[in-house]
Amino acid sequence: MTSWREEISEPAQDDLDGLVEPVWDFAEHQLVARGEFFPFAFVVGTDGEQSMAAADIGDDKPESEEVIEVLNAGLTEKRDDLRATAVVADVHLPDLGTDAIRLVLEHREGVALEIVIPYLVQGMPRQVAFGELIVSESAPIIWAN
Repeated sequence: MTSWREEISEPAQDDLDGLVEPVWDFAEHQLVARGEFFPFAFVVGTDGEQSMAAADIGDDKPESEEVIEVLNAGLTEKRDDLRATAVVADVHLPDLGTDAIRLVLEHREGVALEIVIPYLVQGMPRQVAFGELIVSESAPIIWAN
């Protein structure tokens, strides 16, 4: 079986790897501060700079799927100015009976990955315990052709 790392260039691998830490840090910060978070995105522009993206749909308590759709639509519209994206959501995994952080990483070179990190928020002040990462290939959304 071919690894996704064999399918893209080393700079593209670096783009995707470089998104994981800031995404993880921000999601963990939100879980500690609030116990949950709304979907958000981090991107790598064509200039190599990372930035955060969010979707404002004019609702104080939007449905996560709606926010993800708006994020994906906005990123798709701007994909010519991007090299990589990470769309992040706080999800529930009924099969495992736990919540998780779900990252959908994409690169313009054609790789799309889903990383799921189960977690448990406990105590006051809140602390987050993370489970094992589950990584799988995914269908491209931003660079779907």
